[in-house]
Amino acid sequence: MVTKETTQTRNGNGYQTGRMLRTGEACRILCVHGNTLRRWSEQGMLNAYRIGPRGDRRFRLEDVNALLAEEIRFNSEDYRKVK
Repeated sequence: MVTKETTQTRNGNGYQTGRMLRTGEACRILCVHGNTLRRWSEQGMLNAYRIGPRGDRRFRLEDVNALLAEEIRFNSEDYRKVK
């Protein structure tokens, strides 16, 4: 279930409002384990925004979709090379 939560996060340019996903929601969209998503976040492959006193991660829907599109493009290029 994807929430309709919008969260204000602060980036270098000021406040930004957008659709934010919890870790589990982003994992389901990307078909990866939570540990993989957290590792990608730590490596800078996907921006994560920390919210609340526990520092929970949230991911912008636009960033998740961009990563998914990049992965699909990369895999389709590999598929063409095999043929």
